[in-house]
Amino acid sequence: MTVHTHLIWKSGKREILYKGPIFDVAKVERTSTDGRTAPFIEVLAPKWVTIIPVYRNKEGIPMVVMVDQFRHGSATVTREFPAGVVDEGETPKEAAVRELLEETGLVGSRVTLLGEINPNPAFMSNRAYFYLIEDVAPQAKQDLDENEQIDVLSVPLEEVVEQMGTGIYDNGIMMIALGFFMREAKRRRMTI
Repeated sequence: MTVHTHLIWKSGKREILYKGPIFDVAKVERTSTDGRTAPFIEVLAPKWVTIIPVYRNKEGIPMVVMVDQFRHGSATVTREFPAGVVDEGETPKEAAVRELLEETGLVGSRVTLLGEINPNPAFMSNRAYFYLIEDVAPQAKQDLDENEQIDVLSVPLEEVVEQMGTGIYDNGIMMIALGFFMREAKRRRMTI
């Protein structure tokens, strides 16, 4: 593995510029190994999870449970895998199981970590975790957050693969989740 110590900027003074309900914004002074000092912005966001809930319908077709919801950043409705924030004191796996139940009312028989990433290391400090939850089935009613409005639907996996990145399927994090899923499907030799 290559050692990149010459690329590391040392952190200095940190000032919180904004505290919000979803994330905080900080200004951090950093110094490079050649002595340059500059301010940088960091988004201090919590960890989050994205869940790919799968099952086979009566005909044996692989299905994915997805949610349609209005996204305020893009001011559009998007079709996504269930997702949410990891609460304090909770593991990402526990958050995945909880978020799936809250958003869809579903539980599954097997939970597999597909991967984890830093969503945008240029200015974000958090991690995102991606889980596959298999053989999902109804357990309870939705238990949405105060300002959540979500439609739950089952979509053939083949359609999700074909449509991801187009139209209503344009959330970039969902494309990462699908990539992790496809890697796992290949590893297991799953039929799609």
